Amino acid sequence: MEEQTLTPPHRERAPGATPTPDVVLDQVTKVFADGTVAVEAFSLSVGKGEFVALLGPSGCGKTTTLKMIGGFEEPTSGTITIAGRSVNGVPPERRTTGMVFQNYALFPHMNVAENVGYGLKVRGQPAAERKRRVDRLLDLMDLTEVASRKVDQLSGGQRQRVAVARSVVVEPDVLLLDEPLGALDANLRTRMQSELKRIQKQLGITFMFVTHAQSEAMAMADTIVVMNAGRIEQVGTPADIFSQPATRFAARFVGNNNLIDGMLRPATDGLLLESPLGLFPVAARPGKNGWGAGDGASLVVRADQVRFGGDADESGYDSGVAGVLIGEEIVGSVINYAVQVEGDRVLHVEQHESLMERGPELNDQVTLRWRSADARLLTE
Repeated sequence: MEEQTLTPPHRERAPGATPTPDVVLDQVTKVFADGTVAVEAFSLSVGKGEFVALLGPSGCGKTTTLKMIGGFEEPTSGTITIAGRSVNGVPPERRTTGMVFQNYALFPHMNVAENVGYGLKVRGQPAAERKRRVDRLLDLMDLTEVASRKVDQLSGGQRQRVAVARSVVVEPDVLLLDEPLGALDANLRTRMQSELKRIQKQLGITFMFVTHAQSEAMAMADTIVVMNAGRIEQVGTPADIFSQPATRFAARFVGNNNLIDGMLRPATDGLLLESPLGLFPVAARPGKNGWGAGDGASLVVRADQVRFGGDADESGYDSGVAGVLIGEEIVGSVINYAVQVEGDRVLHVEQHESLMERGPELNDQVTLRWRSADARLLTE
């Protein structure tokens, strides 16, 4: 099948996608019976073996999208293709997908090995072959020693691995995971991020998972799909999403970014952003990507690229604003500062404590500085 057939010009394409992707959604829309538009004009191609995160706030349509891929919801319009075959109207049990729910949905009356082998049993696999495949998965998931235990005797991390093993033992093309780490405590969640990534790479199966936690998406995914109000805001690698947000929503939702809204004005050597906080030089030149004087725009400045005045002695720190330090939060060796500027606006500074000789104190008058070359200009 030719790439042109699978990837029409209007479609967002996940970085690294192959010419015959595992999952293709083409202008998929879901409208519920009460008129709620849960997903709208959603188009995406996911390559074989990718680990893709659907990231967004509650109610943005990410779980509905996952359920449509798995066959638990039907799209109102648009098409879904898995492994080169349309699955519109195909029930979940006839799709080449596996699904891991947030509560894992394990069978409490079965032990670990029976849970893992259940899908093979209902498919009529001979006992010897079933045992071989189950044993292989138990070994891969480090579950061999608990194979005879009931699931209520397992830790949260073990139950999660059993749920993954039960889904992948039937060798699906795609494994769908709905908030797979949501039921775990913070420490275990962090450990299971690397565990899931390891399992996915060893199996070579396409993983698509839903999360509202950017830390999970950044830690595990090859590709992140940022969603808002049923639509795609941005598709990219974790590095792209973090450092080059494409929309105001993406900039606000991912990372620790400062957004300064204003109007573009002409300048001798380019553009200025006129805002309530002052005039700021813009690295982009007039006309670039359609930007020009008179357009509304936002400057996005990452909190880790902002310095206090005394710490910004290097050349190039050509933008700044004065304010009052009103808060600080220490997270390990990183300090997050909140600075109130004009009116009630708050800007954030994120610095490693080792980079500072002496941090400011609460209620200090401070000056924030950043390089205009580091700021990203957004007009949508």
